[in-house]
Amino acid sequence: MDTRFSFLFFFIGSMMIFAQGNQSYWQQHVDYKMEVEMNTKNYRYSGKQELVYTNNSPDTLHQVFYHLYYNAFQPGSEMDVRSRTIADPDSRVMDRISKLDKDEIGFLKIENLKQNGKSVEGKTVGTIYQVKLAKPILPGEKTTFTLDFNGQVPQQIRRAGRNNAEGIALSMSQWYPKLSEYDYQGWHADPYIAREFHGVWGNFDVKITIDKDYVVGGTGYLQNPEEVGHGYQKNPNKKVKNKEKKLTWHFVAPEVHDFMWAADPEYIHDQKITADGKTTLHFLYKPKVQENWKKLQEDAAKLYDYFSKHVGPYPYDQYSIIQGGDGGMEYAMATLVNGDKKYGSVLGTTAHEFAHSWFHMILASNETTNPWMDEGFTSYISMKAMNDLFEENPKDHFLEGYYNAYINHANSGNEQPETTHSDRYATNNAYSINAYVKGAIFVEQLGYLVGQENLTKILHRYYDEWKFKHPTPNDFIRVAEKVTGAELQWYLTDWIGTTNTIDYGIEDVKAEENQTKVTLKRNGLMPMPLEVKVTYKNGNSEDYYIPLRMMYWNKPNAGKIQKDWAWAYPTYELMIDKPEDEIEKIEIDPSQRMADINRMNNIFKF
Repeated sequence: MDTRFSFLFFFIGSMMIFAQGNQSYWQQHVDYKMEVEMNTKNYRYSGKQELVYTNNSPDTLHQVFYHLYYNAFQPGSEMDVRSRTIADPDSRVMDRISKLDKDEIGFLKIENLKQNGKSVEGKTVGTIYQVKLAKPILPGEKTTFTLDFNGQVPQQIRRAGRNNAEGIALSMSQWYPKLSEYDYQGWHADPYIAREFHGVWGNFDVKITIDKDYVVGGTGYLQNPEEVGHGYQKNPNKKVKNKEKKLTWHFVAPEVHDFMWAADPEYIHDQKITADGKTTLHFLYKPKVQENWKKLQEDAAKLYDYFSKHVGPYPYDQYSIIQGGDGGMEYAMATLVNGDKKYGSVLGTTAHEFAHSWFHMILASNETTNPWMDEGFTSYISMKAMNDLFEENPKDHFLEGYYNAYINHANSGNEQPETTHSDRYATNNAYSINAYVKGAIFVEQLGYLVGQENLTKILHRYYDEWKFKHPTPNDFIRVAEKVTGAELQWYLTDWIGTTNTIDYGIEDVKAEENQTKVTLKRNGLMPMPLEVKVTYKNGNSEDYYIPLRMMYWNKPNAGKIQKDWAWAYPTYELMIDKPEDEIEKIEIDPSQRMADINRMNNIFKF
């Protein structure tokens, strides 16, 4: 059970700050320094890493774990076998890993690992490197790890790799030995099986040495633009003279939990300053897609404005949109997206991945255990942005397609709870429905519960209180309660923790003197407050609001407030102050923002 209730502000790198409740919030901190050199002929690379780790936890640590993600791209890996045995494999993966030759596989190896200068032993277990410490790390202590590493970039299959279908040379995500997160749940040493990530907040100082013809972009601020050129320098028309065969690109990234880079000798590099003058948008793409990517720049600036307004101000001075990857994937201060698609696809993918800069890259929920908190929230705000900014006729119910997809899945009998670990879903489809669809509905349906104005306030306060932290589902719902005054734990419990469904219907309608008695029935296990619309034959209508007792709160401006409905009562009697011969229609949830799995019983027509 999650016992992290309400927390106060925490600053990166600090120790503990006591909060309300019986527990204090803390998070670990890392400072990476890395130097890596890439051989673009055989796609091998080698590097050195110094990592200063601060143990802000109340626990003494006797071991640590590193992620070695590229080891997943080897025949017989968990990722390979899972893809070949799941009922609906990802079309990008299928059995491709099993067919990789030795010079096409990925690997990442650690050598010469030391803790504070003393050698320590570790062992590779698939995509995890387990390390028994030479000396335990006490609460509040710092320790320094140094290591050498070498790897091989895999043939592009999923997210990272070389020479993808669009010809991008290097998409370097999850490329370095990455320390696992340790939090109130313990170590998150999850094997990489193609799903999501969780990282430690910290600072990165990275030097990348590569053939001088390659253009590099990604996480962090470039420290030596005048030395590398390629459009980064103050005077991009001035050619950089360098007699060396390689260049070293030096990036610094403060307060992030990952570091990605991409490189290609054909990249075109454009820049655009946002309307507020605070952020530079970088675009790196191949000449073939230039027409669409020129158009993308203006629209990306609009998305930046929209997300900053509707969630919170973007905190970094730059963001890079880079052609690469195998669809789209978010990283710190940057994204990799496919670029050789129709413009609508490129824009839609960019909107989603850009929105991830708020939900996950700044509000760093654990993607592996709660993927709906980043994918769902991101889907909600990116689809709302696409609807509001780019639709000629914006839809009031812009998530209608998501609601229909969820309802079909819920009625299929194949649904699993949102609390399912992202790797433990029976099918990829079940994961996608929960993470993206049901997660987005969680936000939109919260708006149904508390009103759109309150939902906007909730998102803003959530961002303000939890940016640069690792919020949990409980943290979000506490924010929602603080903003509204409503009790909402039941909503989190049922929607996220169970597969209980919502199904309310009109059971009976009877005349009663000059009134009409409507008997409503709760057929599903999940409770909800109800909004009922009565349309009269003269063209007028009235809205009735039936509060849910366990919310102890009434939604403002939802209609005529009726007596509350306690969940345990299966039926409820609503009295309409008109005879039934004056009524044309009675409808439960006319907005259709309540995810009722059977709308056939929601309408009664006379």
